[in-house]
Amino acid sequence: MGDAFDAVTDRARSRVDPDPTERERLGAVAETLIARAETAVEELPVSADVLQVGSTARNTWTSGNRDIDVFVRFPPKLSREQLERYGLRVGWEVLPDGREEFAEHPYVTGERSGFGVDIVPCFAVESAGAIQSAVDRTPFHTEYVATRLDSETAGAVRLAKGFLRGIGAYGSDLRTRGFSGYLTELLVLEYGCFRSLIESVAEWKLPVTIDPEGHGERSFDAPLVVIDPTDPERNVAAVCSERNVARLIHHARAFQDDPTVDRFVPDDPEPLSQEAMRAQLSDRETTPVAVRFDAPDLVDDQLYPQLDRSLRGLRDELDRRGFDPLRATTVANDHAVLFVECEVPARPAVERHVGPPVDAGEHASSFYEKYADSDAYGPFIDGNRYVVERSRERTSVRSVLEEQLFSIALGVDIEDALNENYEIMIGPRTATLAEEFGTEFARYFDPKP
Repeated sequence: MGDAFDAVTDRARSRVDPDPTERERLGAVAETLIARAETAVEELPVSADVLQVGSTARNTWTSGNRDIDVFVRFPPKLSREQLERYGLRVGWEVLPDGREEFAEHPYVTGERSGFGVDIVPCFAVESAGAIQSAVDRTPFHTEYVATRLDSETAGAVRLAKGFLRGIGAYGSDLRTRGFSGYLTELLVLEYGCFRSLIESVAEWKLPVTIDPEGHGERSFDAPLVVIDPTDPERNVAAVCSERNVARLIHHARAFQDDPTVDRFVPDDPEPLSQEAMRAQLSDRETTPVAVRFDAPDLVDDQLYPQLDRSLRGLRDELDRRGFDPLRATTVANDHAVLFVECEVPARPAVERHVGPPVDAGEHASSFYEKYADSDAYGPFIDGNRYVVERSRERTSVRSVLEEQLFSIALGVDIEDALNENYEIMIGPRTATLAEEFGTEFARYFDPKP
């Protein structure tokens, strides 16, 4: 892997490393933001301090991905309502043209000189184990990483972030469910450099547990466990889906075999046209079904868990009814879509229902008596079990969607949106979804690890 690996990573560095001009501009903007925040804090009736956190504070930010996170730390004795009120006051002073966003509590976000900026209030707790708000951990993360990184390992982190972004596994939002920046930093610190990270990940056998500070065994049910060195009760990799962990293993192994800079470049396919999507469906001879509705006005971290829950509910119902779902996906923009590709469009009017063994005593007698005088075929004996062939409740995928949609497990806001309006689409009609979601369906019909 030697020379080729080095040559490729040298080229990749030119993509991920900020140049001196970009660094200088970011430093100047951050200095101005912090000064304005400190001035605003002086006008408050409480004490607070201001600090820069995140990747731009740790020198692990990649070129073009340069959000500046400024935290305002307030005394823990304040109420949550006071924290929010004072935090927003500082945020609006620093970013008068910003907008209010909400995570665990509100904060102000905006843009300054081409850089994304978040002004976030938190509590100045004594340790990450004493947090009152999830963001209270962040300053401890910044301190832990910053004191252990040097310029070489910071560069390795940028390479790792570029690699994860290129393979589609970077980002801890609940839409991506991938690797956060902090998790990436801990992995590089654990393995020492980018090459060792790739070599080690290629040999991972799930589940994997990493304990940077030797806190000792903890019980986490996850494919990847990285115990937070600042809070041993937390798995830093908790949000990572099994699919994204497996994706990293695949690409690490593939990169070992064939180092190429392409793995640092996100795969953004050309949008699929309606005609091309219709041709795909025709070639596959499946029965696609979709439910399209107006997307609820939620941030992605609230929307996508509900979409995923609703998709599972629909897929499970179609599976239970015998329509053999092949694959499924959910997408959202102005509209949201639950899309399931079924292997069969319809089922017979009767279904086989296997009962208990004949020698199962009372249980067997109850089954026999239940169906003896019914309209079902049987009961008869197959092997040593009672069997009936009874009428099937739903014989088409359309009947399931039209009559059972609100009986499946739906996200709360998804159910509210469906109550407002929705459209059922079946077969070639689903190809019209490519008009809004051409890129997403281009990925769907050309799946890759």
